[in-house]
Parts: sequence; C-alpha cells; structure tokens
Amino acid sequence: MEKGLVKHKPLTLMVLLMMVVMVHPGSSQACPSTFFGALLQLIPCRPAVAPFSPIPPSDACCNAVRTLGQPCMCVLINGPPISGIDRNMAMQLPTKCTANFPPCDLGR
Repeated sequence: MEKGLVKHKPLTLMVLLMMVVMVHPGSSQACPSTFFGALLQLIPCRPAVAPFSPIPPSDACCNAVRTLGQPCMCVLINGPPISGIDRNMAMQLPTKCTANFPPCDLGR
C-alpha cells in the first residue's frame, strides 16, 4: 500500500501545482485551461514567437490569443521557460493581435 502512495505522489503534486499556477494573483479571473492546454491552443503562434523571428502573428494565432484570453496568456508568459519561445515576443502577441488585454504583471 505504501508503494501506491509513493507512485501517485508526483502526480498529485503536479496537479496541485497546476491548480495554483492557473489562478493569476491580483486578478479575479482564472485561466479555465491547464498550462499545457493553453500552450497547445497557441501552437499557431509558434512561428511568431520563435527567437529572432521576423514573422508576424497569423490570423489563426491572433484568434487563438483572443480566445485564450488575458488570464491564460499571463499564466503562460509568467510560467516556466518554454524551449524555442522568446518570452518578450510572446508578451507582444496581445498588442500585435489587437487583443486589447491589459499587460501581464511580470513575475507573478
């Protein structure tokens, strides 16, 4: 029985961590998606946020940004580093897509 508890402990910790991360401090709204779910929704934006990319966000990217919303964008921007993603370029997506979100508080 003890082995079963040890086996599920990392999964339980990951779920709890994701629940805590998905609530944006200082905001009354929470991101309804998981971190990974939100990240998957932004796959169309990958070319626009690759380091040193001159590619503007596509219509599909901008639609994804608007659909995802500010709380989820902030969770992604303030989350752990994502390989192949320039965080500064990701922060510019709402402006480039005219999503009219207030800027994310960095480091929260």
